[in-house]
Amino acid sequence: MRAKRSAVLLLMVVSALSTVAWAGTWDAPKPDVVRSAPGPDVPALARNWPVGTRPAVVRGWEPPSRAYGPGHRGVDLAAAPGDPVRTVAAGRVAFAGRVAGRGVISVDLTGTGAPPLRTTYEPVHATLPQGTEVAAGEPLGTLEPPTPHCASPCLHWGLRREETYLNPLSLLPPWLLHGTHSRLLPVEGVPTPTPGI
Repeated sequence: MRAKRSAVLLLMVVSALSTVAWAGTWDAPKPDVVRSAPGPDVPALARNWPVGTRPAVVRGWEPPSRAYGPGHRGVDLAAAPGDPVRTVAAGRVAFAGRVAGRGVISVDLTGTGAPPLRTTYEPVHATLPQGTEVAAGEPLGTLEPPTPHCASPCLHWGLRREETYLNPLSLLPPWLLHGTHSRLLPVEGVPTPTPGI
């Protein structure tokens, strides 16, 4: 009986060590890399980043291969505690409160179908209550001090439709995602306006 218990214990230890060894061979994603094309039902309707003007992506979106598998169901954006957190598009605050000790605020995005797309931001000290209608770029609250989720202060930004997690960077149009700017060209052949007319 004792030998059987020892064999089972040895098998459990070998199995655990194999899992740890395999996990150590996984390549972590490189910062500031978009890891997926947008889904067909994710319109690029964002008009701003949730923090800053173009924050560094500390950790990208890593969809799990199965429902409860490992992965990263959002993106982490570099930000400092106290920074304002803004909604990326118009919608309605669906949740504002604490989950597992962290401040969380979620917004159902207007015009994204039924059920709507929902963006989630954490850790955030929410300044708006549930049910508030918000415009794109409107402040939702401020970033709370870092949690163990990030090695340095960051905002975790998520996107989902019902139980399906999607890449939140898909909401950003290319000009906002890649930082390209409009350029004005010189105007030629237009008459100079006459003063006083």
